[in-house]
Amino acid sequence: MILKTAIVADTNSNLTPQMAEELDVQLIPMPFFIGGETYLEGSTCTHSMFFEKLREGAEVFTSQPPPEQITHLWDLLLKDHDNILHFPMSSGLSGSCQTAKALAKDYGGRVLVVDDRRISLTLMQSIRNARTMLEQGMDPAQIQRILEGEAAQSSIYLAVNTLEYLRKSGRVTAAAAAMAAVLHIKPVLQIQGGKLDAYKKVRGMGQAKKVLIQALKDDLQTRFAGLNMAVYSGYTGGDPAYGEAWQKEVQAAFPAYQVGLTSLPLSVCCHTGEGVLGVGCAKVW
Repeated sequence: MILKTAIVADTNSNLTPQMAEELDVQLIPMPFFIGGETYLEGSTCTHSMFFEKLREGAEVFTSQPPPEQITHLWDLLLKDHDNILHFPMSSGLSGSCQTAKALAKDYGGRVLVVDDRRISLTLMQSIRNARTMLEQGMDPAQIQRILEGEAAQSSIYLAVNTLEYLRKSGRVTAAAAAMAAVLHIKPVLQIQGGKLDAYKKVRGMGQAKKVLIQALKDDLQTRFAGLNMAVYSGYTGGDPAYGEAWQKEVQAAFPAYQVGLTSLPLSVCCHTGEGVLGVGCAKVW
């Protein structure tokens, strides 16, 4: 008997409503606070609106969907599906994964929460891989085991234009943020295994771009040699032309790949602000 499996994700996956519809994924808009008011990504707030308010000095904070919203969606889906594969962002970056796992305990194994330690463009590739695996006839438990086992076969590097928002979230001190601004230091961060860590500090965004590209080249030539990998470029900000220009640079550096472009999710933007550039890769099934 072939099981009918639904896939659920939130906007931390970088899936747009159109992409989610094409992949037959139920998409939950992530909530966040702007100036004390709650907004939903892609629903009541666009990226351009978000960055306009950010430039005006509004305070922004991330949040989680109410548990009842998640369980309500699960209940609806399980009326005509045997199982659900639920994809939250990495448990190393948010409590939303642990919340989903706790809620899933009441569903008798019908809801499988996939913690593959990913976010944004690498999480998007995991969901694409899950859809491919389902089409190949794999069962949900097998897919969960494979994706969690292959969590490390992905990589993200981000060049942050300012440390101001990381300072507000407590990830760096005020003194460090001020010194970085004076010296034009652009920190390059990495997400490996679900945690956000420092990678390098460089002077200026031009040098940061070189570090991003070289870091990804090193990964593809060593850690991921011989694997079928997808390569992505990413950015934050309300100007698509900024991201498109970066995509062209990344594409020129990786001519053997069809480089995708993604506008990073607003939950990331809350911590990094505008002007971020990123690259990443993930195994393709």
